[in-house]
Amino acid sequence: MKLMDCTLRDGGNVVGKGFDARLTKMMIEGLIASKITTIEMGHCTGIGSFEATGAAAPCTDVEYLELIQPYLDKADIGMFMGWKNGTDKNIGLAKQYGLKFLRVGANAGDGKLACDAVRKVKAAGLTCRYSLMKAYVLTSEELAEEAAMLEACGLDEITIMDSAGTMTPDDVTEYVKAMVAKVKIPVAFHGHNNLGLSVANALAAQKAGAVVFDCGLLGMARSAGNCATELAAAAFQRNGMLENVDLMKLLEFEDKELIPAMEEYNYHVAVKPLDLILGLAGAHSSFTNMFKEVAQEKGVNPYKLILEVSKINRKNPDRELVEKTAEALK
Repeated sequence: MKLMDCTLRDGGNVVGKGFDARLTKMMIEGLIASKITTIEMGHCTGIGSFEATGAAAPCTDVEYLELIQPYLDKADIGMFMGWKNGTDKNIGLAKQYGLKFLRVGANAGDGKLACDAVRKVKAAGLTCRYSLMKAYVLTSEELAEEAAMLEACGLDEITIMDSAGTMTPDDVTEYVKAMVAKVKIPVAFHGHNNLGLSVANALAAQKAGAVVFDCGLLGMARSAGNCATELAAAAFQRNGMLENVDLMKLLEFEDKELIPAMEEYNYHVAVKPLDLILGLAGAHSSFTNMFKEVAQEKGVNPYKLILEVSKINRKNPDRELVEKTAEALK
């Protein structure tokens, strides 16, 4: 199982049609350092969008492709592509610049219109992922049938997209189980947070058989946002999964670089890294000042300190325990 970080594609909606070169490089480097290496990036509606609609992002497709060149040996980097933009030119650009994948997208029920684009991506030697957007407009069985048809076109992976954030964990379980039973390729899940259920839905998707989970740093994405990358990593790690992700490195990157950078856009972070750690550790927020003071005095990471102390005493840790634990962390 793995996370696919979509911040640099879907998250671009929070600033326009995409992020500028500085933020793009910052986030790619932060993700790679945190060992999250499946990354979807570029114009928020995909490669070829400017030519098709005139909606400009801060960088052209070629400029995005040029700036990712130093990272292609460190991560699986790809772009979204609406089925209508599945042209030889767009697919040729992706191949020329070394993208690992294109993810073709179409609304659920329109899969037959996208088959040609899928075949072209595969013919170019690229991995082809697929997004069943607005998945909820079909029944779970209808969606699974469409997925099987697309699999027959050569598809490598298929994503159930809860584009409106309307699905509940029970819905997700039903849809994922139906699809896993119908196809042999990996099933992914992309949830939005309009009902505040994105993390719960990701966990439900995993239990039902999904193996790839779309997410966005700080929850950044269109509307109410995606499942936050850091929350997904923490929730899965709490259940003993995704332990390869360096959560401490990810939170440090967000605290020191990404959150300050997004302040100029007035982006509101729903669950800040400290609150995430308190939840992961089971530590009551009333102890926060003590943890911060001791961490500063002893020169240790406050998040690691909270986690380690909470393994010993989550009910009423005293300063003596916190200081002793900090000394052990040094």
